[in-house]
Amino acid sequence: MSLRHFLSNPWIRLLRPVQWSKNSVVYAAMVFGHQSTFADLINATVAFIAFCALSSATYIFNDWSDIERDRHHPVKRFRPLAAGEICPRRAAVVGVALLAAAFAISLPVSPWLTLVLLGYAALMAAYTHWLKRVMILDVFVIAAGFLLRAIAGGVAVNVPISSWLMLCTMLLALFLGFCKRRNELTTLDKDAALHRTSLRGYTTEVLDQFILITAASSVMAYAMYTFSAETVPESGVMMVTVPIVIFALFRYLHLVYAQRLGGAPEVLLFRDRPLLGSIIVWALTVLLIVWT
Repeated sequence: MSLRHFLSNPWIRLLRPVQWSKNSVVYAAMVFGHQSTFADLINATVAFIAFCALSSATYIFNDWSDIERDRHHPVKRFRPLAAGEICPRRAAVVGVALLAAAFAISLPVSPWLTLVLLGYAALMAAYTHWLKRVMILDVFVIAAGFLLRAIAGGVAVNVPISSWLMLCTMLLALFLGFCKRRNELTTLDKDAALHRTSLRGYTTEVLDQFILITAASSVMAYAMYTFSAETVPESGVMMVTVPIVIFALFRYLHLVYAQRLGGAPEVLLFRDRPLLGSIIVWALTVLLIVWT
C-alpha cells in the first residue's frame, strides 16, 4: 500500500495526522529549558503522542458537530463525516477511545500533564459547542490551545514555563488564526456565515489589521526574547535567528495575500519549500546555539 493510498483512507483522514505537527510545540520547553536526558526526551514524546490522540479526538467531535456546516464548504465537504464515508456513531466511539488513551498514557509521566490534557479537552469542548461562534474569542481559544501544548511540554520534563515562550507562542498562534479566518472569509464569500457563525462579525479590513498587529508583535516579542531571556546565551548570538523568523513571516504573508492561501497552516508548512526550509534552518540554528 502506497503512502498516498494510506493517507486517503477515510479513517486516517478523520484523524487528520497532518495536524499533529502542531503538537511539536510540546518539545519547546525541553529544548529551551536545556533538558537533554533520554528520560526527558521520552516524557516529552509521550506528551506529544498524548496530544496527538487528544487532538484527533477533538477533530472527530468537531466534525461530528459541524457535519451540516462542512457540507457548505468547498473543501471541508469532502471530510469523511460530511461526505458520509464514515458512520458518525462509529466515529464517536473512536473519539472516546482516543480520549481515554491520551489520559491513560499521560498519567505515568505526570498527573499535572493529565490535568493539562483535561484542560485542553474542556477548552475544545467549549469551543466546539459555543466559543467558535464568537468572533475574536474563537481565535484566542485556538491560541490558548497552543499555550496548553507548551505548558504540557514543561510539566512533562519538569521545567518552569518561560514567559517569553508563552508570549511568542500566543502571538504566533493568533497570527496564524487570523490568517486562517481571512482565507475562510475570502474563499466562502457570501456563504461564509453558513460555515462558521463567527465569520459574520469579521471583515477583510478588520482581519488585515489583526494580522498586521500580531505579525509585528510576534517579531518584536521574539527579538526581545533573543537577548532578554535567561535561557539564551548572554552573548546575544540568538539574535542571528531573528532574520529567519522575519523571512518566514513575510513568506507566510505572501502566501496569504498573493496566493490566497492560509486556510490550512499545517499543510502550507509541508507544501511550501521556502517556508519549510526557513523553519528547518531556524530549528537547526536554535539547537546549535542552545546546545553548544
